[in-house]
Amino acid sequence: MDRNRKWEPGFGAVLLILMSHMTSALEVPLDPKVLEGLPQPPTITLQSPKDYIFDPRENIVIHCEAKGKPQPSFLWTRNGTHFDMDKDSKVLMKPGSGTLVIDISGEKAEAYEGTYQCAAHNEHGTALSNNIVIRQSRSPLWSKERNEAIVAQMGVSLVLQCRPPAGLPPPVILWMDNNFQKLPLDKRVSQALNGDLYFSNVLQEDARSDYICYARFPHTQTIQQKQPISVNVLNNSPEGERRPGFMLPLGPTSTKMVLRGETLELECIAEGLPTPDISWQKEGGEFPSSRMSYHNFKKTLRISDVNEADGGNYRCTATNKVGTADHVIKVTVKAAPFWISAPRNLILAPNETGILTCRVNGEPKPNVHWFVNGVAMDNAPEDRSRKVEDDTVILSSVQTGSSAVYQCNASNEFGYLMANAFVSVLAEAPRVLTPPNQVYQVITNNPALLHCASFGSPIPIITWFKDSQISIKNSDTYVIHENGTLEMNVAQPLNSGKYTCIATNNLGIKENHVYLEVKEPTRILKQPEYKVVQRGMSAVFECKVKHDPSLIPTMIWLKDKGELPDDERFEVDMDSLTIKDIRDADEGTYTCIMNTTLDQDSASAMLTVVEATPTPAIVYEKPDAPTDLELTDQTERSVQLTWIPGDEHNSPTQNFLVQYEDLLHQPGVWINLTEVAGTSTTTQLQLSPYVYYSFRVLARNEVGYSRPSEPSSQYRTNPAAPDENPSDVQGVGTEPNNLVISWTPLTGFQSNGPGLEYKVLWRQKDVGEEWSSKSVANLSRFVVSGTPTYVPYEFKVQAFNDYGSGPDAEVKVGYSGEDVPLSAPDSVQVMAHNSTLAEVHWEPVSSLSVQGKIQGYKVYYRRLHGLHETEEHADQQEQVLTFSGNRSEGRLPGLQPYSVYNLFVKVLNNKGEGPPSLNKTFETPEGVPGPPSFLNVVKFGLDSLTLEWGPPMDNNGRLAGYTLIYQAVNNTSELGPGKVMTLQANKTTVTLGSLDSSMLYKLYLSARTIKGPGPNVSNEASTVMETTRIQPTVETGKGPTEPPHPTSPITQSLHSPFHKVPPVGPVFGTVNTSVSEEGAVISWEYFGHHKNVFVEYIVENSEENWKKELVNGTHSHTIKGLKPGTSYRVRVVARDGADGTVHSTSEVLVTVPAVPNRQVDIATQGWFIGLMCAIALLILVLLIVCFIKRNKGGKYPVKEKEDAHQDPEIQPMKEDDGTFGEYSDTEDHKPLKGSRTPSNGTVRRDESDDSLVDYGEGGDGQFNEDGSFIGQYSGKKEKDTHEGNESSEAPSPVNAMNSFV
Repeated sequence: MDRNRKWEPGFGAVLLILMSHMTSALEVPLDPKVLEGLPQPPTITLQSPKDYIFDPRENIVIHCEAKGKPQPSFLWTRNGTHFDMDKDSKVLMKPGSGTLVIDISGEKAEAYEGTYQCAAHNEHGTALSNNIVIRQSRSPLWSKERNEAIVAQMGVSLVLQCRPPAGLPPPVILWMDNNFQKLPLDKRVSQALNGDLYFSNVLQEDARSDYICYARFPHTQTIQQKQPISVNVLNNSPEGERRPGFMLPLGPTSTKMVLRGETLELECIAEGLPTPDISWQKEGGEFPSSRMSYHNFKKTLRISDVNEADGGNYRCTATNKVGTADHVIKVTVKAAPFWISAPRNLILAPNETGILTCRVNGEPKPNVHWFVNGVAMDNAPEDRSRKVEDDTVILSSVQTGSSAVYQCNASNEFGYLMANAFVSVLAEAPRVLTPPNQVYQVITNNPALLHCASFGSPIPIITWFKDSQISIKNSDTYVIHENGTLEMNVAQPLNSGKYTCIATNNLGIKENHVYLEVKEPTRILKQPEYKVVQRGMSAVFECKVKHDPSLIPTMIWLKDKGELPDDERFEVDMDSLTIKDIRDADEGTYTCIMNTTLDQDSASAMLTVVEATPTPAIVYEKPDAPTDLELTDQTERSVQLTWIPGDEHNSPTQNFLVQYEDLLHQPGVWINLTEVAGTSTTTQLQLSPYVYYSFRVLARNEVGYSRPSEPSSQYRTNPAAPDENPSDVQGVGTEPNNLVISWTPLTGFQSNGPGLEYKVLWRQKDVGEEWSSKSVANLSRFVVSGTPTYVPYEFKVQAFNDYGSGPDAEVKVGYSGEDVPLSAPDSVQVMAHNSTLAEVHWEPVSSLSVQGKIQGYKVYYRRLHGLHETEEHADQQEQVLTFSGNRSEGRLPGLQPYSVYNLFVKVLNNKGEGPPSLNKTFETPEGVPGPPSFLNVVKFGLDSLTLEWGPPMDNNGRLAGYTLIYQAVNNTSELGPGKVMTLQANKTTVTLGSLDSSMLYKLYLSARTIKGPGPNVSNEASTVMETTRIQPTVETGKGPTEPPHPTSPITQSLHSPFHKVPPVGPVFGTVNTSVSEEGAVISWEYFGHHKNVFVEYIVENSEENWKKELVNGTHSHTIKGLKPGTSYRVRVVARDGADGTVHSTSEVLVTVPAVPNRQVDIATQGWFIGLMCAIALLILVLLIVCFIKRNKGGKYPVKEKEDAHQDPEIQPMKEDDGTFGEYSDTEDHKPLKGSRTPSNGTVRRDESDDSLVDYGEGGDGQFNEDGSFIGQYSGKKEKDTHEGNESSEAPSPVNAMNSFV
């Protein structure tokens, strides 16, 4: 085809349309599980090289392997005609493949030379191998010749010719002597590429008779020997010094042709005396240093992997002290065909369009020919869906059954290329090839790649979701690549979680889950510091590290970048290195490296060892400023800066800081440019265009930075086009008909030249529009008006100035402005899961009617009334729940049971809410009721209590009745068995009879529906009791004495008003006071459940703080230590630890009588002496009785008494059996469940402490279901090992005696 032919407009337009709609090449997956069952045309997987030279002593093996579905069959051609293997018994084809094995034993191998080609065929097409040229290796003998001795005058040049026989492949030449020792080669004596031996000048030592040329043939591993050559050297008239001349190549110029990709070898061998030196130059160019090398004492120049730029004139120059000689080699680079883009396999779905391209180059330009299934395209059956244009084949609207293998053949005079590419028409549902549940781990602020390799036809569309809800789109955070991989440029901890990729085409959908874990980076928080240590002392380098707790760290210490010495003086701890008994050899740089499986961090410090002798204190100061700044090697974009360091002042310089001032854009502002190691005094600085630079340098040591150096001379760089475009380019619509494109402008420093402007380009995405553009200056935003509502736009912003445009700008995607949604959700349905939870379903609105990015759905719901009510409550507040994302359902928690609700749904985008859906009314089923509204004791009797209560505020259903549980609380604050009463729903009062008098009762009341009982309300009350206390008489001068018989007590009564505060009831009843020998006695009636009860007192008319004593679990208390003759104000206070509520009685005035100041010695009183004697006698009798009992083997019946008084284990109250937990003292902060009393039923109480718990601000008391406190009556139970067999009654004298035995 004529390469100058113009493109036909009609066909060009069609091709452009096809390319815009063509399907990307679908890669065939290598996973055999995926390939299994897929039809596939043949693909050549293994073939012999194009040029195959075989050893006649071995069989010929011509490889041809192929894959396909079904398994391909194989055919061969030789020299362009069919090769019938069945007619030649020496030729076999390996089973299951096309590989030929030719047995040439006993045969003439030449008969099988030729050009072979393999064809692999199945029902979907035919693939071809390369043309494989088969030739036999040859190692012919040297022709017989007789070499005459060569006579040469000393100093002249000489050539010994080898001229080996032509072999296949060519032989390797070696010059050796009779002893098979290689002849020494040097600058004077060298072997040329053609094998000849050259002498630039002959010396006497060159005379010998065994110059032998050997030819080694690689394939046959044989060596042929030329007849020895004898050289005699005459010295009668030696040649004098002379200028160089070229022995090879001859003349002033020569030519050399080399193929692209091969190795170019240029050779210059010169004669002369003294021996010349050879040098090389390329005219008008430089050598490619990475590919160029010298050989044969610089007589051979070798350039590997030649390309077109290596063509040109190469000059070799021979030089000695007499003169020079030049030779120019003109190198021409040709090229066999090479690939620019080889055709790739295509998998297309029916009715899709694909393109095969065969892009090649070469010199001369190769000719491209297309074949289909091994047949030239011109001779193939006509296919209207196929269009061929030069190196492109366009396949339009392919159909099932049109699968084929296409061959592209490109050739010129230097070779050919051939490639197979099959087109398989498949219809396959998506498959995800990435293993499921794969866990990816990355470090914070590093990129993360989550793979989703897929296969399907048509090519599946990949979408990603995070945590199965949040749809992921391309943004600054996420990039979804064409192969389905999800990339996060900078991963953050909030990106951790479960990710789901979904592959979709019109035949199905497949999803896969992977997990991302973003870990904290490993960081050295405290680095090792520079140490100066005397010999014999110790040094400690600290290296404290922070790392992600889920990663296992490994700490490694290095010395001077190598392992630590194997010496016990080096001790490595978790975060430090200790070196003991330091020696001179320990001086160096120590580095700590913290490794995890994902990252590492390191830090270094130097150890300097000094003499151990006392030395004057070293003064460390900041270094002096560097001096003598000099700019050299100045270019457009770089300059070398050199300086002289200042005095270090006993602290080595750690680094230099180079700063610059931009006198054009920011005069007076010094900006950090780079840091240089403290051991260097020069650096190469990379510069920007259009900047007036001035540099200065600061030095830093352990103490700090030096003063800045004096500025360098000014260096100006020339303007240029911008190197970068604006950053942070975004496009967001602010109104329904606009798109606001914004960016961060370049700084003056980044502008690279005057006249900075921005070219803003935009077009609507995926509609084939041309780019619209607008140039703006001094702006950071541009508004595109008249856009449709919420459609995607492509846009980019490119910087340009007076000197040109910046690089191609990155295309960004954004959406025009949103508008409120137009439609309401449809088909709203509600299903109540239980009495408090309902599930709402709706039909999502169409994406077009959303008119923006859907943010979610709002469900508005309101309780209308209870099912047992007839009127709607107008004061019921409307509630709203928002469900993010494109959802179609949601759950409404916290509903009120047995109620009627109304709801509607709205769709939500960034602009606002759409219209509401139709109202939907639903009902919730019954639930358990709330607690009764109050529980009061309205009447107290000697053996009865009358209770009154109110129905629950929330019935939550049809009330079925009430359950009342009551228990007695004895004097030891323990609960008796619980009694249960079931009451009808219409009752609100009951009288409890047959109760014990003067007994405190705990009461629990709960309501119930068919769903079960609700939480209870509790109260406490005591039956009526009569209290009488004895007032001791006080006689002047005698002190208090007990009266011989009871008298009327001196009491003060205070009745607290009755408070109906559900569910607690009244707290205090009557308060009585009296005065005894020990102090003031206070008693009271208490019906509360509070955790802390105190008796508080203060001197009358005093402004001091109230004194208080904790009296939990009792109804009387003696205040000791009062001052006689003083009046006190007394009150009883209860404090609730849960809500801080304080309940108090009215104050009572108590006067302590005055006592005469008279000391009485009790030891001299007769009654005291008599009492002591009686006690001693009693103890003696008890000892005798104990002794008798032991001798008789009798036992005291402790077990029987213990069983009689043992308390059962009492558990906290449960709803199913109505049992209660026992009481404990408030000092016992342990939970009530499972607590026990000792087996003897006694309770030991600790003394009260004055703490924050006393004021209701601490403690951990237990609460019942309704929040009431039930733990105030339980005391601490301590059981020593010797108390286990004690009786609950008074201690037995026998037991007392046994305790001493």
